[in-house]
Amino acid sequence: MGEKTTSDSKKHSPKFCQEPIDGQALKKLVEAGLTWLRTNQQTVNALNVFPVPDGDTGTNMVLTMQSAYGEIADLGHRNIGEMINAVSQGALMGARGNSGVILSQICRGFSRALQEKETLDGETLVKAFAEARDTAYKGVVRPVEGTILTVAKDIAAATENAFKDTQDPLKIFEIAVKAADESVENTPTLLPVLKQAGVVDSGGKGLFFIFEGMLRYINGEPLDAPLISVQPLSVLDMENTMETVEPGQDFEVVVDFYPKEEKMDLEKFYCDLEKMGTSIQVGEGDGMYRMHIHTPLEKRYEPIDYIMELGTITKVAMENLLAQMEEIEKSAGSDHLHLAPVGPDQIAVVAVSPGRGLSRIFASLGVAAIVEGGQTMNPSTQEILAAFENLPTDKVIILPNNKNIIMTSNQAKEVTVKQVEVIPSRTIPQGLAAMLSLNSDGNLKGVAEKMTTALNTVHTGEITIATRSVEIDGVAVEKDQVIALLNGKLILAAKSVEEACMGLLEEAKTEEHELITLYYGEGLSNSETNKLGDVIRAKYPNQEIEIQDGGQPHYQLIISVE
Repeated sequence: MGEKTTSDSKKHSPKFCQEPIDGQALKKLVEAGLTWLRTNQQTVNALNVFPVPDGDTGTNMVLTMQSAYGEIADLGHRNIGEMINAVSQGALMGARGNSGVILSQICRGFSRALQEKETLDGETLVKAFAEARDTAYKGVVRPVEGTILTVAKDIAAATENAFKDTQDPLKIFEIAVKAADESVENTPTLLPVLKQAGVVDSGGKGLFFIFEGMLRYINGEPLDAPLISVQPLSVLDMENTMETVEPGQDFEVVVDFYPKEEKMDLEKFYCDLEKMGTSIQVGEGDGMYRMHIHTPLEKRYEPIDYIMELGTITKVAMENLLAQMEEIEKSAGSDHLHLAPVGPDQIAVVAVSPGRGLSRIFASLGVAAIVEGGQTMNPSTQEILAAFENLPTDKVIILPNNKNIIMTSNQAKEVTVKQVEVIPSRTIPQGLAAMLSLNSDGNLKGVAEKMTTALNTVHTGEITIATRSVEIDGVAVEKDQVIALLNGKLILAAKSVEEACMGLLEEAKTEEHELITLYYGEGLSNSETNKLGDVIRAKYPNQEIEIQDGGQPHYQLIISVE
């Protein structure tokens, strides 16, 4: 754990203590929670159970909080009930991923407890934490302990108990933050998969950072520099930073170096880097340090010059973030999709897709709208809602095609007046299988039931590169190994994509099925995939083999076995 900020010895900001905790005070607290969460965003992202590139909890929670604060940034409400209602609305529409949706439910609970309240007192705060817990649990079909839900529950219990001794809202809030910290550290004892992976729950940690940021603001402590900690190089992700580029971040600089001093002054190191840029990460391994930072154009060389004073540089990488973003936007708009037209009485299907190739396939099967998203880029409630709000029909089916987008899809269903059914597709092959049961002119509920049944007709395989070393369910994985997942479960690690693919197909009992479809993405060409297809045909001569350009990032192959 990092440096504690929840001690009873901390003195609250005199200015904050003198003012009532009204709507304007709440605005400052929300901003502080967002700032501290953003400061620690990469720490939360690194708390990924499986060694796959989907460690986006921190990003999802930051974007959800960003939407919540954006809703109130210009509001002058003094009434805390009115202000928290706006916070709740912003979080609802900006919620991304399961962690973001649950966070929005926590905000909704606070809003319910603070309705018609002018200011916040101790009793109302305790009720708010209890309502936040209850609302969050009700929003999840099958609550799992050892997650952000448990942290919300432990906070509520601690504050209810604290109210017996004090009615001071600031003291109660201190106790809440301490309870959140302790609850997060306890999550591995409640959820075995966390213990196996050697991490705490990422959503719970994110919630802790939000509340800790608020307390740091109350105590007059800084919010723009993280508590000093260094990640192992094995979990320091330098490949998924594009989605967090902010205005003024022109270049990404990564430097590997050996320090002159045996023990670095990390606090000074961070503080000096904060003067040069943002999105700072530091990793350490075998005596070497790796520093990552986003800088404005005029400061792009400053981190390199600075580190030359600290030690011996072994490697420097510099990327133009603006050029990368322009290239991404250009490629995204270069291939027009022929989406299915939909009439006023027909059913429109909205599908979430991570790649242009996959989007083309969905469009060919009759999808009326595509939402870009998938691993590491979960769309928000607002983005899903916008995809179908202007379609000329009130009958809509949503295919999330990712386990972390189902809750957001259901949230979009709740905030529209249209008739919406969410098919709980957890993978791309499931979504494509569901589309084969679409009847645009049929009864909405009947069609949704048939599409849901179709999810069970396909097995999903995924081939990717391990983002870190870990052992889960008896499978030992080294960072940068090729790994295979079958229906979301890690099943093996291999030396090559071919070895992983063949092992996966054997585990899936492919000989008992008829069709194997390979959707190739990042890191594989058409010719390489065709050669792999020939190997599969030799092993499974009685099965039909299809090869499609998926264009998905992070995963060399998505495999459908049906």
